[in-house]
Amino acid sequence: MISTLRKTCLAACLLGLTANVMALPADFMQKLSAESRPLEDRNRDGARRPYQVMEALGVKEGMTALDVGAGGGWFTRVLSAAVGPKGKVISQFGPRALQQNNGQAQKDIAASLGNTEAYFGAIAELPANSVDVAVTALNMHHGNAERNVPYLKEIFNALKPGGQVAVIDHQGRMGQDNAKMHRMMDTDAKKWLQDAGFEIARESNILRQNADDHTLPIDDARLGRATDQFLFIARKPAK
Repeated sequence: MISTLRKTCLAACLLGLTANVMALPADFMQKLSAESRPLEDRNRDGARRPYQVMEALGVKEGMTALDVGAGGGWFTRVLSAAVGPKGKVISQFGPRALQQNNGQAQKDIAASLGNTEAYFGAIAELPANSVDVAVTALNMHHGNAERNVPYLKEIFNALKPGGQVAVIDHQGRMGQDNAKMHRMMDTDAKKWLQDAGFEIARESNILRQNADDHTLPIDDARLGRATDQFLFIARKPAK
């Protein structure tokens, strides 16, 4: 009987391990290294660690993912590979992008991926409880609490109960003009997330860069775009 119990436990552990390993599509890394993905994106993978970030966020095949303030589409492409052909990515740019350049570049990115929608509306206009996971990367340093708490509440509303958001930004330094450096304090981001109703599920160091002491602007050539970045995984309560 003991032997049977041990076998059952071992089988359960193996199933759990397999589930974790297979959470992302089997061809995820292949898609990231494909020549169809921009070389500039691939060159940034060492610092931005797409596989580790997707695992931390809990992305799985078939999910609906939201890339907030998608910019050049680095995370859009990563999320597209992570949710697979049965999933969906909403690549959100906001109405200003559409006004500035008719959004053609963003539309082209979405069309090339197949499972992605270029969305030029406000986050607040997305259906409530419709998104499994979201990413907002290098966006919040542009604002303060007055702007960012409502912004995070909009993401909160779009997420399904139990859904998670990855919040990433350039780490600042206490006492300096972080806004001038395009940086912010991780402690501010954490407080704003909690004020918006989120639970902090995880604080990760996977995007940390020890060579960056936070005293240089983020575009300083000496940093080589490898800034020290914090990562919070925040969860919308299940109930």
